Amino acid sequence: ATLVAVLLHSATNAHFMHLQTRSYAQHVALGDYYEGIVDLADKWAEAYQGCYDLITAYPSEFHLAKDPVAYIEKIRDFVDAIRKTLPDDTPLQNIIDEIADLIDSTAYKLRFLS
Repeated sequence: ATLVAVLLHSATNAHFMHLQTRSYAQHVALGDYYEGIVDLADKWAEAYQGCYDLITAYPSEFHLAKDPVAYIEKIRDFVDAIRKTLPDDTPLQNIIDEIADLIDSTAYKLRFLS
């Protein structure tokens, strides 16, 4: 539940930062991220629920981010840490790999193309 909630919330934060930035590169990178992360979070949640059980207890307290680079790096650290606690099923871990790929690609765009 925590993984899915954080990823879905990260889309909202990325969308807010996407709308507020004056950097075209950040605007595009954040747009790519928020458009992609929702589908990947949903994909992981559905695959998990197909293997295990419904996710029903989602956390409800979140914050608004202001610094895109610091935020995406925080999301990367979170995914790296939580993936060790998730089921080892190859299909689920492959989706986590896709999520990590999107995060890394976004970090590159934010750090070097802004």
